[in-house]
Amino acid sequence: MSEEGYVEQRSMSGAFIAVVAVALLAALGSLVWCYGLQNHLKVAEQKLATADKKNADLAEELDATNARLRATSETLGQSVGIAQKQIETRAQSILAAQAAATTRLEQEQAANKKQIGAVSNDVASVKTDVGGVKTDVATTRSDLEATKSQLNRVVGDAGVMSGLIATNHSELEILKHKGDRNYFEFTLKKGEKPLLLSTIKIQLKKVNQKHSRYTLNVSADDRNIEKKDKNLDEPVQFYTGKTPVLYELVVNDIQKNSVSGYLSTPKGPGQPAGQ
Repeated sequence: MSEEGYVEQRSMSGAFIAVVAVALLAALGSLVWCYGLQNHLKVAEQKLATADKKNADLAEELDATNARLRATSETLGQSVGIAQKQIETRAQSILAAQAAATTRLEQEQAANKKQIGAVSNDVASVKTDVGGVKTDVATTRSDLEATKSQLNRVVGDAGVMSGLIATNHSELEILKHKGDRNYFEFTLKKGEKPLLLSTIKIQLKKVNQKHSRYTLNVSADDRNIEKKDKNLDEPVQFYTGKTPVLYELVVNDIQKNSVSGYLSTPKGPGQPAGQ
C-alpha cells in the first residue's frame, strides 16, 4: 500500500471515530436531559397533588361553613322569643365567622390560581346565606316588636290592674322571656279531676263556647273559690299564701268541652297558708 493510501485510510478511520464519539456524546446528553426532565415532571406532579389536596380541604371547610350558616339561619328564624340583644350578638358572631371564612378563602385562592373560579362561586354562595341570615334577623326583630305592641294591661276580676296579658302562645313566650313572673300553661277538660299548678288546684266546671265564657273552681289555702262566667282573655285574680300574693289566671282559648291558658305567679311565691 502506498503512503498516500495509508494516510487516506487513517483519515477515514479518524473521521469515523469522531462521528462515533459525537453520536455517543449526543446519546449521553439525551439521557441526561431525559433524566432531568423526568425529575422535573415528578416535582410538578407532587406540587399538583399538593394543590389538589389543599383544594379538597378547602372545599370541605367551605361545606362545613355553609352547614353551620344554614343551621344558624334556621335557628334564628324559629327563635321569635329570644331577646333583641341575643339576636344581635348571634348575628355579629355569624358575620365574624363569615369574615374569617372569606379571608381563608382569599388566601387559598392566591396559592391555587387554577381553582379561583370554583372557589369564587362557593364564596358567593356563603355570602348569599349570610344575607338570608341578616334578613331573618330583621324579620325576627320586627315580629318581636309587633308582638310587644299587642300586649296590654287590663283590670282583673278582683279589681287589680294586671300585668301584661298574653292572648296566644307567642305572646306568652314574650312574657316568659321578660322574666318578671312565673308562667304555667294548662289545658282543662270538663269532667276531669282538679289540675295541680304551682301551689293551687283548678277544675273546669262549665264551658260556653258560643259566648266565650267558662266557670272553674280554684282550690287554694284549703278553700275553694268559684270563678263563674269568666270571659276569654279576662285576668282571673286571687290571693294565696302565708303572706298573700296575687295570682292571675288567663284563659285565651275556649273549645266545646275544654279551655286553655296560663297561670301567672310572682317570682318565688310564699308557701301555702296551711304550711
